[in-house]
Amino acid sequence: MPPTDVTALIRAELPRLTGSLRKVGELVLADPEAVTRCSAAELGRRTGTSQATVTRFCRALGLDSYQHLLMELAAERGRGAAGTDWGTAGIGPDISPDDSLEKVVRVVGAADLRAVRQTVEGMDLDALERAARATARARRIDVYGVGGSGAVARETEMRLFRIGCAVRGWTEVHAAATSAALLTPADVAIGISHSGATREVLEPFELARERGATTIALTSDPRSPLAKAADVRLVSATSETSFRSGGIGARHSVLVLIDCLYVRVAQLSYDRASASLTLTNHIAPTHRVPNRRTR
Repeated sequence: MPPTDVTALIRAELPRLTGSLRKVGELVLADPEAVTRCSAAELGRRTGTSQATVTRFCRALGLDSYQHLLMELAAERGRGAAGTDWGTAGIGPDISPDDSLEKVVRVVGAADLRAVRQTVEGMDLDALERAARATARARRIDVYGVGGSGAVARETEMRLFRIGCAVRGWTEVHAAATSAALLTPADVAIGISHSGATREVLEPFELARERGATTIALTSDPRSPLAKAADVRLVSATSETSFRSGGIGARHSVLVLIDCLYVRVAQLSYDRASASLTLTNHIAPTHRVPNRRTR
């Protein structure tokens, strides 16, 4: 399973499902607790499909069987009930127009904490190590992202640049493709997309791979076109709530991945990173405005 709840996985897969498979997915999302009390045959009847369709639905998610789906749903409920360590127990993702500001803050905070926890607990350390080693030794690093992921690409650029990496964040597809066409096997390309299917990210990313660069995907969908085109994939969990779907709900967990990558790259290039930080640490303090007290 990817590092996310099975209901989040179903939401990610739903646009790719059609007909009877989609009906099963929609019912599971509508009432996952009730599904845990159903047999595969009963779920088939409730969706107007069949037991075989339910089995195919499970396999479309990458699960071995219907029992595997039930186990994942139960585990998801268990993580919610045991969320006291993270302050998330019993807090769902829904926000109504009449909810208080206090509830809004608790729902948003709980969702982000769950996503960060799932990302950390499900992180592929081998993939992270391979991504960090490739990035640390790269002659040049391209980072591709548009929209909300464009802001994350710029954040990635800022962090790696600060520790002496030759890195550039590209948020416009023509410029990104031009840069990708000039990459070599000594370089790295990082593609950032929540869906993993954003054309403006995928096009330069695939071109970078054709040029021989090591490709690293950061996405919430491990079966997306971006993930499939990558040499290394790093998967983030989502933290959707009312008014915060898609990439907005995944932003914090993506930044956790980037932080881990950045710190590991700094470790692997310790002398260069330390020298770069020493040379730049004085810049921000010299631009602080004095805190003058008023009488």
